[in-house]
Amino acid sequence: MMPDTKSLKSEQNDCVMPVRSANPIRARSLIRDNLEKQAGCLNLIHSRMPNIKVFSGTSHPDLAQRIVDRLGIDLGKVVTKKFSNLETCVEIGESVRGEDVYIVQSGSGEINDNLMELLIMINACKIASASRVTAVIPCFPYARQDKKDKLPGGEEKDEKAKLAKKNYDWKFRSRAPISAKLVANMLSVAGADHIITMDLHASQIQPKSQN
Repeated sequence: MMPDTKSLKSEQNDCVMPVRSANPIRARSLIRDNLEKQAGCLNLIHSRMPNIKVFSGTSHPDLAQRIVDRLGIDLGKVVTKKFSNLETCVEIGESVRGEDVYIVQSGSGEINDNLMELLIMINACKIASASRVTAVIPCFPYARQDKKDKLPGGEEKDEKAKLAKKNYDWKFRSRAPISAKLVANMLSVAGADHIITMDLHASQIQPKSQN
């Protein structure tokens, strides 16, 4: 169960105490008390999220590290490597049995490699008896390929556009893939229970993952 955001935020604010004292001994004492209070808040966050594991792919390890630093927990251990034939191999380095697992991996950069790595990590956690696996994908791969291709409608104003429309194979639209839906289905089959993403190219991608 996720913590109550409002109560947690108020308790975190109580942990922040400005240190102002002209007496150096008093200042050191205040700093020590403040650090102990902040450590207590981190323990409170960790106690409210005892079964959370966060793992990072190779696309954005810095982002994953910032997330766990914010949560006050350690980043999960995972080993990612490639074989000589460029196949991706992922090994989860700790137990995830009964854990609520979050995998941070973006679809930018080497999109195909990052996507395959994410799918393998999701499946590895799922078959290792994780209670829930959530894929955190800031940039959803293939999000721009969310519908079949077609020429813009309306009346063409020049001869070149008219010729292009005349020679266009309209049956081609029925053979165009909807890659965004394919990726969503792949994530679901791999074992992802939830997907967290942002800035989708089009809103119609959202229900596709439920089909």
